[in-house]
Amino acid sequence: MTRSAQAERFLLAAQGLSARIAMVPADGWDAPTPCPKWTARDVVAHVVTEARRILATARGAEPRPLHGVAVAEMGALPEIGADADLAAAWREISAELTAAIDDPAARSRELPTPVGPMPFAGCVEALPEDVLIHTWDLARATGGDEHLDPGLVAHVHEHLKPMDEALRQPWAFGPKVPVPPGADAQTEFLCFVGRQP
Repeated sequence: MTRSAQAERFLLAAQGLSARIAMVPADGWDAPTPCPKWTARDVVAHVVTEARRILATARGAEPRPLHGVAVAEMGALPEIGADADLAAAWREISAELTAAIDDPAARSRELPTPVGPMPFAGCVEALPEDVLIHTWDLARATGGDEHLDPGLVAHVHEHLKPMDEALRQPWAFGPKVPVPPGADAQTEFLCFVGRQP
């Protein structure tokens, strides 16, 4: 079956995060990240947890522990076992979520959102957002490749711009950062989401 453009975009974002996870040195998982109070380990566990929560809702199921990453409430960090395999957890949940994007049964199921219930189909354009931003966070924290896919950057930035004011919430983004003169598209995007490139 041919994947939709939405599924291809999410898969591209997922693969980018997988590549950065693979580059984390053994002693890099406790490194602080641009997300206050979160380590590199926390950032990946958060992305796994949010993707798992979305997938479970779209499938009409309950989230389940995954490769040592426990289940947590929305927005909370999960307990991470000493033997947790974050790379395997992300590979598994991102593959399942990629498949769900094109599943008619999943697309029609309603998800809770900050603006009220919405069919999963109406949420899929935003799926690469969290993954893309935290890919950069992980790379910045661990000395990995900070360059993001330009097409994904442009897509996510354009999708977020209309929601600018609504995003300035504790559960979303902090204040925008001034864009330096001559900044490229990735820098503009990172400043928009409150990062210091």
